[in-house]
Amino acid sequence: MLLQLRRSRAPLHRQIYEALKSGIREGKYRPGTRLPSTRALCADLGVSRNTVMSAYEQLLAEGYAISRERATTVVADVVAPRRADAAVAEPQAFAPPRLSAWAERLTRDPSMPPAGSYTHRAGVRIDFRYGRPALDEFPLDIWRRLLAAHAKRPGRDSLGYATPAGHAPLREALAEYLNRARGLRCDAEQIVICNGSQQAIDLATRVLLDPGDAAVVEEPHYTGATVPIEAIGARLIRIATDAQGLDTSQLPASSSRARLAYVTPCHQFPSGVIMPLERRLALLDWAARTDVWIVEDDYVSEFRYEGSPLEALQALDRHGRVIYVGTFAKTLFPALRLAYLVLPRALVRPFIAAKWVADRFSTLLPQAALAEFIASGQFERYLRRAGLRNAARRRTLIHSLQQHFGDRIEIAGENTGVHLVVWFNHVRPQQLDALIARAASAGVGLYSVAPYYANPLPRAGLLFGYASLSEADIRAGVRKLASLVA
Repeated sequence: MLLQLRRSRAPLHRQIYEALKSGIREGKYRPGTRLPSTRALCADLGVSRNTVMSAYEQLLAEGYAISRERATTVVADVVAPRRADAAVAEPQAFAPPRLSAWAERLTRDPSMPPAGSYTHRAGVRIDFRYGRPALDEFPLDIWRRLLAAHAKRPGRDSLGYATPAGHAPLREALAEYLNRARGLRCDAEQIVICNGSQQAIDLATRVLLDPGDAAVVEEPHYTGATVPIEAIGARLIRIATDAQGLDTSQLPASSSRARLAYVTPCHQFPSGVIMPLERRLALLDWAARTDVWIVEDDYVSEFRYEGSPLEALQALDRHGRVIYVGTFAKTLFPALRLAYLVLPRALVRPFIAAKWVADRFSTLLPQAALAEFIASGQFERYLRRAGLRNAARRRTLIHSLQQHFGDRIEIAGENTGVHLVVWFNHVRPQQLDALIARAASAGVGLYSVAPYYANPLPRAGLLFGYASLSEADIRAGVRKLASLVA
C-alpha cells in the first residue's frame, strides 16, 4: 500500500491522517482492508513511529478504522465505497434548499447580502462614499490607552457572560449625555446596547411586527430598515417626503394595521430634509391615536452646521410611543459596532429578551472603554472638533460643486450630517451608471441615490459623503467629475 502525501504546511501526522481518510472515503481502501502496521508505514514514509501512531489514533477516534487482535488496524465498515465510475459521472443537480419564509423574503432581493458595500474599491483614490468617518481628529492614542487599561484590569464579570442590556456604566454615561445634549427623557434602565444600529432596527421589527402587519416608512427610504421589515413578512406603507420631511397628512388610518413607523426626522435619509416641529407633533399624535410605535433613527444629528442640534422626537413624546436609536458609527467609527436603543419602559423587557436570543450580549471591552470615553468628556470634545472639521469640508464640497456646475445642479441636505445629495438637471438617469463607471476608472468613487427610491427617478442624483476626505481631495474629485460630465 503506497501512501502519497501532498506538500502542505500541516503537521506530518495530520497529512498522513488526511491521506488515509481520503483513500477510505473514495473507496481505495475498502471495508475490512488491513492498514499497514505503524512500523512499516513509518519506514516507508521516513517519519517517526509516533507520527504514524497519532494519525492512526485520529482514524480510530473518528470511526474510520477499528483495532483488532495483535494490534491490527483495519478499515471500518461504515463508509460505503464510491462507485468506480463516480469520478467521471455528471454532477447531480440538487433542488434548491428549503428555507424559512423569512429567509426566502430576505434573499428575494438580488442585492442581498450586500457585496463589499463599504470595502475599498481598487483604483479609487477619492471616494465620496457615504458612511465613512474621518479618523484624523479622532484621539486614537486616548482610545488605545482606555482599551489597554480595561484589558489589563478585567473585573470578575468582564470575562464571563454579561447582561443583554449592556455594560451598566456605559448605559449610565449615555443616559446622562442624552438627557443633557439631546434633551431625551430617559434613565439607564431604558437603554439597551446593540451591535450597531442595524441590530437595533432588526430587534424592533422582530419584537413589534408580525407577518401581515404594516410599517410606515419614508420615501425615499433607508434600505437598512425596509429590508428587515419586509423580511419579517410585514407590508410597507411608503409615505412621501417633501421639503419638510415626512408628509404627516398622508399617514394611514388605524384600519391599515400599521404597527410601526420608521423615521429619520433630524436628517431624513437620504434627502437630508429636517422635519419641523408641527409635523413632529402631528406624527406623535397619530402614533398615540392609532397605537403605532415610532422608531426614531437619530443617526447623525450631532453634526449640525447652522444652529444647535435639533430636539429629538423622543424628547417631545408624552405617550411613550418613541423607540430612539443612536449609533457611534458616524460619530466615532463603524468598526466599533456599538449602538443603543432608548425604549419606553413597557418595551424594555421584551427587547432585552430579544437581544438575549440574538447574541446574548455585546462584547464588553469596547463598552467599558466607551463608557469612560463619554464620562470623561472626551466624546463631546471630539464631537466639537469633528463638527468643525466636517463643516469646513462641507463648505469646500458645496463651493466646488457650485463653481464647476452652477445652476446645472441642485444641492439638498447640506445643513446637517455628513453627506449631501446632488441632483444633476442635465444628466439623464440612464446615463448615471456609465458616469459612475468612468469616474471609478479615473479614481473617483461616486454613488447613485436611486437605490433609496422605490420608483425610477426623473433625473440623476448622487449621494456625496465628505467626512473622510480632505478638502484638497474634495476639490480634486469634483474637478474630475466636472470634466467627465462635460
